[in-house]
Parts: sequence; structure tokens; C-alpha cells
Amino acid sequence: MPLRIPDELPATKILQDENIFCMSDSAAAHQDIRPLKLLLLNLMPKKIETEIHLMRMLSNSPLQVNMELMHIGEKKSKNTPIEHMESFYKSFAEIKEEKYDGMIITGAPLGLMPFSDVLFWAELVDIMDWTRRHVTSVMYLCWGVQAAMYHHYGIQKKVLDKKISGVYKHQVVAPLAPIIRGFDDTFDAPHSRYAEVPMDEIAKNPDLEIIAVSDVAGPYIVARKDGKELFVTGHAEYEPLSLKSEYERDRAIGDNPPVPENYFPGDDPTRQPIVTWKSHGNLLFANWLNYYVYQLTPFDPSHIGLDEDPG
Repeated sequence: MPLRIPDELPATKILQDENIFCMSDSAAAHQDIRPLKLLLLNLMPKKIETEIHLMRMLSNSPLQVNMELMHIGEKKSKNTPIEHMESFYKSFAEIKEEKYDGMIITGAPLGLMPFSDVLFWAELVDIMDWTRRHVTSVMYLCWGVQAAMYHHYGIQKKVLDKKISGVYKHQVVAPLAPIIRGFDDTFDAPHSRYAEVPMDEIAKNPDLEIIAVSDVAGPYIVARKDGKELFVTGHAEYEPLSLKSEYERDRAIGDNPPVPENYFPGDDPTRQPIVTWKSHGNLLFANWLNYYVYQLTPFDPSHIGLDEDPG
């Protein structure tokens, strides 16, 4: 599935240079097919980096995918040029009348902050409510999972005694779930967060299914049973040096972070990390696009969300 992205987006050239199957707007215009329409709400500070990470994961399936980018609040970003935001990002007001086959809501470095103290919380609540009438399937990542579990299901996050940072072994506990078709019984995935959603609280909700877990990192993949919401508490999209960069950043500002677990050989930060999670990460995103987006979305986009209870 070629991922269709704007011609001038920085990710375009990077992905093409890596021989990743993406398609410019100009080339896609000549294909007469119904593409999937995805929306990315990017809450991460380094927006270009996050775009590239996620677009790498979404760019290798048999159908065309159109990607749109949305910001929340003002366009100003300390870590992203304003020209980039103005060129490629839309506000909620600009897209709220649209329908989307799929949407990704990323994490944000807000795990220690109460939701009520988050400056854009009210707008995020409006967006999460809006998705249920305007999006076929939403994938929430990391802090996005914590936000959605609290808002939609009343499950409060739990702040941890210390940050979870590293690559952890996971077990499949719902082997028939479409999202993990092709997965091994055990697999690795990175985590980097200060809070978690308690697994016992998730298990109490009859609408949710816990699909994969870690003895250390807790629930990793959870889904609404109809596939319309997917919750991924870790970072399958992380690149080989992502955890290393976070570790060095936190050290530089004096946070005394723990060395990411099971990441550096011999837990030695001077050694090159060994990647053990990318194959399952790619499969996770491909399965979401296929089983929870493409297989569930109506051919006529205007029908998206019509089966949702407006209450």
C-alpha cells in the first residue's frame, strides 16, 4: 500500500531514499482507486521525527493511503519550524466536517501531569468524541492511550514509581484477535513512559479486550472489541536510536534517567543498540490498516460513524 503524502513534506524524500513505498500527491492523482484516508494527530514535540517514524510503518500495504496531519491548539512548536506547521498541518476546525477511514493519536510527554492540567485537554476531549462519528478506527499510542482510557472508559492512569524505559518481552493472550495475526507467541516492543493504565481496570470493561501483555510493562495491545479503537501503550514505531536519544536528552537536563532496559548490549550505553522489535512493529501497523481500517470502513466515506450511538 503506497502511502500518499505531500510532495514537499520532509519525510517524502527520506522515505523514498530508503526505498520505502510512498507516493507523492502528483503521482497518486493518476490512480483511479478509492484510497484510504488517514488522519494523524501529532502531539509529540518533535513532529517531523514522529511523522517519519509513523509513515515508515504505514507505507507497505497493497492499497493507497492518503495521510493528513492535524495539530492541536496553536501552531507554535519549540521543536518544529513554524513553516512546516503552516504548510502541512490543519486545525481541528479545518477538518471537523470530514470523515476518515483511520486516525492515529500519538503520545505526548505528559505522563506526570493530571489530565485537567493539560492545556489542550478540552480540545482533545472534543476530538476524541468526534472520532466516534467521523473515523472508522482510531489507534491511540502511549499517552494517547492513557487519555482515551480515562475519557471514554473512566479508567484513571497510574503514575509509576520510576519511568518504564526499554525493550520488553510480551506475550499474546488473545491469539484469535486480528491485530496480532502473524505474531509470534512472544515478541519484543519498546516502552518509554511514566504512567500506565492498570490492567485489572481494563479487564473489568466488557467492551475491551486485552490482546498482548508484558510482565514488566503491563498491557501493551488492547482493543475495543469491534475494532474501532486500538490502544498501543508502547512504541512499535521507534527507530533504533530513539530510546538512546531520549536517555541522552534526559541525562543532559539532569533527570538522572535509568539506562533503558534490554536495549544496549550489556546495558552499556556506549554500545550500539540491537533492534529486536521492528518486524512485529511493522506487522502491527499493517494488520491495523487491513483488519481494522480497510476491512471495516464503508466504501462510501459518508457512511463512516453512522452506526455509532450519538449519546
